[in-house]
This record gives sequence, C-alpha cells and structure tokens, in this order.
Amino acid sequence: MKGFFKGSATALITPFCETGVNYGVLDELIEYQIAGGTDAIVFLGTTGEPSTMTFEEEHVLMEYAVKKVNGRAKVIFGCGSNCTADAVMTAKAAQSFGADGLLAVTPYYNKCTQNGLVAYYKAICEAVSIPVIAYNVPGRTGVEIQPATMAKIAEIPNIAGIKDAGGNMSKTMETLRLVREKCDVYSGEDALNFPILAVGGAGVISVVSNIAPKEVKALCTLVSENKLAEAAALNDKLLPLANACFVEVNPIPVKEAVNLLGFNAGAPRAPLTAMEPQNREKLIAAMQNFGLEIKA
Repeated sequence: MKGFFKGSATALITPFCETGVNYGVLDELIEYQIAGGTDAIVFLGTTGEPSTMTFEEEHVLMEYAVKKVNGRAKVIFGCGSNCTADAVMTAKAAQSFGADGLLAVTPYYNKCTQNGLVAYYKAICEAVSIPVIAYNVPGRTGVEIQPATMAKIAEIPNIAGIKDAGGNMSKTMETLRLVREKCDVYSGEDALNFPILAVGGAGVISVVSNIAPKEVKALCTLVSENKLAEAAALNDKLLPLANACFVEVNPIPVKEAVNLLGFNAGAPRAPLTAMEPQNREKLIAAMQNFGLEIKA
C-alpha cells in the first residue's frame, strides 16, 4: 500500500523520571512536535528505548499517546521484537489502543534468514489491519532487509513501506526501484534524508527532528515542491546538527539535546549512560551554531 503518510515523522524520545515515564514532559514534547508541523510521531521506536520498558509501561504509553495526539498527527508505535509472538502481541495491543500504524524493526540477535524476514512481517501484518512499516537497521540488529526481500514483503497488503536506516544509497536506490509502485520508502538515516527524498522517498522518520521539527518538515516540503536548491541549503544547515546527534549511540545525544532545550527528559535507561563530557560540548556547539537556545 502507498500513501500512509508523507513528510516528516519524529522518532520521539521517551522522557523518564524515577517513577517511570514522565508524562508531563511527554505532553510538552508532543505539543512541540505538533507545533513544528510534524506529520507523524513514532513512539517506542529505537529512540524511545522500548527495550528497557515493560509491556505494561508500553501499553500505558500507547493509550496515553493516542489520546494526547488526538488526531493532530499520525500515531505510529514500534512493535518489533526478536520473538515473532511478542511482536504480534505488541502489534495487536497498539491497534487496540488506536494506533494509526506500526513500525516493526527486523528481528535482532537471532539473525534470521531473508525468508524468515518475509514470514516475520507476514505474521505481524496478518495479526492487524493497520499499516505496517518495515524497519531496516542492520547496524543494530545484525540483519538486513535485502532489496529483493523487500519486494516480496511489499506484496503483503498492509505493508506501507520501509524505514531504511541501512546507510547504503546503492541499496536504497535498488529498493526504491523494486517497490516504488507497491509501497513507500522512508529515510531512517538523518544524514541521508535529502538524497532519499530527492530520489522518491515519501518522507523521513527522523531523530534530529526531536529538536528541529520545523526544519525537518521544511526539508520534506521543499523537496516535494521541487525546490531542490533551497532544500540543499537547508540540508547543509541541518547536517552538522544531525551528525552531532549521533556522536554517541542513539538516543544518548538527542536525549541530552532535548534536555538542553529545557525539557526535563531525564537520562537514558541503563545500560545506556550519560553523555561523555567532551561529546556533550560538541553537541552544545552544534546546537548553538544551528541557532537553538541552550536553556539547561
């Protein structure tokens, strides 16, 4: 299927406090995204740290997020797992709470075959009726959705597209060639947002848009209007900020960046740790050069 969403989606951080999810700050972050024009908000993706959350925490957040967003943006929940049964269970829960769609990362650690990937996405999609975006991020999972495999996955009726965070433009181009008429391709790599959009990507699922939602949305809009020179200039401005958000493993830097903007988002959950001081200084410099005001 095509056209589930176009434009910018933010892979939102999850703010934590001593008692669990900090819902007061989550409110603030949701409003910040909507005010910035974000088209879709992804909760419980990699940046949201679901691997450190209980099922109960995830379900409470799902119900809360749908009510808070209240139709002002698409709501997408992460549901992937290294256990297909768990992924199916989470997908069903997300749909029951009113999700608009799902983002399903490839199984990790198990390192399944390409045929296993097709079976995995088929099982998730058959368990729900809402759109599902496959999520290719081999640097984290150890498994890569090959272009020919994505062409098979794209035949599943409610597969809406692929979030491509593989970092390989050659493979992205081949995936686009094979699925362009079947489903959408979304950039999952902030450094490649512009080129992926320019060659036909439907949108981006961005980390840097946690702190620069207006600019990431503007980049998507400029490319859609074929204003490529303006888009390139904006991308040149965004790129150093995006790079700073990955100077350590995601979401450590972007969570610190959100804190620096004045949101009390807390620290990442263990085993992730606080940002190294020298990298924090690099992040602050990139934010200031971009024009963001440091408040914390």
